[in-house]
Amino acid sequence: MFVVLFVILSGLYLFIINSMTNTLCVQREISDERVPKVFRTVNILIMILLTSTYVKVLFT
Repeated sequence: MFVVLFVILSGLYLFIINSMTNTLCVQREISDERVPKVFRTVNILIMILLTSTYVKVLFT
């Protein structure tokens, strides 16, 4: 039960972060060639955060 809830909320959280990243790119007028790098960096960092949170909650 916990795993399903965590995955659903993680997906929602990732979607919200991506929409905020898109807003940032539009407001700051980041060039089209740099936008994928920004998204890749943000998504990798968020996945590290979510994975470490899952591991911490799972083993405590």
